[in-house]
Amino acid sequence: MGKALIIGAGGVASVAIHKCCQNPDVFEEICIASRTKEKCDAIKNKLEGSQTIIHTAQLDADNTEAVIELIKSFKPDIVINLALPYQDLTIMDACLATGVDYLDTANYEPPDIPKFEYKWQWAYREKFAQAGITALLGSGFDPGVTGIFCAYAQKHYFDEIHTIDIVDANAGDHGYPFATNFNPEINIREITANGRYYENGSWIETEPLAVKKEYDLPQIGPKNIYLLYHEELESLAINIKGIKKIRFWMTFSDNYINHLRVLENVGMTSIEPINFEGQQIIPLQFLKAVLPDPASLGPRTKGKTNIGCIIQGTKDGKPRTYYVYNVCDHQECYAEVGSQAISYTTGVPAMIGAMLMLKGIWKKPGVFNVEEFDPDPFMEALNKCGLPWQEDFSPTLLD
Repeated sequence: MGKALIIGAGGVASVAIHKCCQNPDVFEEICIASRTKEKCDAIKNKLEGSQTIIHTAQLDADNTEAVIELIKSFKPDIVINLALPYQDLTIMDACLATGVDYLDTANYEPPDIPKFEYKWQWAYREKFAQAGITALLGSGFDPGVTGIFCAYAQKHYFDEIHTIDIVDANAGDHGYPFATNFNPEINIREITANGRYYENGSWIETEPLAVKKEYDLPQIGPKNIYLLYHEELESLAINIKGIKKIRFWMTFSDNYINHLRVLENVGMTSIEPINFEGQQIIPLQFLKAVLPDPASLGPRTKGKTNIGCIIQGTKDGKPRTYYVYNVCDHQECYAEVGSQAISYTTGVPAMIGAMLMLKGIWKKPGVFNVEEFDPDPFMEALNKCGLPWQEDFSPTLLD
């Protein structure tokens, strides 16, 4: 059916590529491109014998002209951006220059400012519409599936949604004293930023990790959850009818929090350059280099994740509550694609979003967040592709 250029060769990309190869009728041909071609070749070698034809290429995704050159050479129908969020705009520029559809899993972040906003990418709406091509933003799990869950609830169960609590829980154990389950630099920037949530038309900020609750999650039990800011809050606050409050929560163990605070106290989470032996280095990037690679955690990680949305609103004038969530097992993910569940839960939705675009099911000119499309085909694909979801119509609510 089509060709996909996949930029990135980390844990999420590896999962997405495996899942593309499980659907060779849609992904007839792919090219894996990364700064380090050896990583691309390693993924290709794992999939030897796949019906999907796989190519690899070296690419500096910071260089728009280099991305344009590769697109012109490979001639993909879609570019799946699974690189760093710093590179979203250069890749979007290349897609505009070549008239090719675009998909990513996380919004653009300036390298020098820990800022999570869609404004830079939403500014491309008119350009993509005029070019007649589609940009799908945030087709991972959160953002991504969480937006789909909300759109599905809005379509089928509510006349108005008033509150949404997104809860992302990882009960996996990798055995290291301290490690992050996805890119350490992006992960720590996210966690050490101020919390923020939407209520009654305004954004309310909190100190990092200052708001803590306990929630009993299906299949993994009671966990400490902390209020963070996450980019899907920005788009859902606009796209969900009647919304009054929306928050995002993530679980962290006491051990994780203690390590993070020590690293923060000694300056290792800073993104301000320092002079070290005559060279300018960024402490957080150095920390990333010494922490375990998230892609290496798969064989070590045991336990489950639980990510979902607790929703309150009205239907036919009556109050209604609804909880929709996915539980994913780390070891089952590793057995299938050689990855832990954090990469799996992001890589599978990236493939599904691209599949719907290639099939023409999600296809219209412009720049869109996932909740702006019909959620039903995505929800159906989740069940078929390894991320089955469950529903609860009387969940415990968060105060």
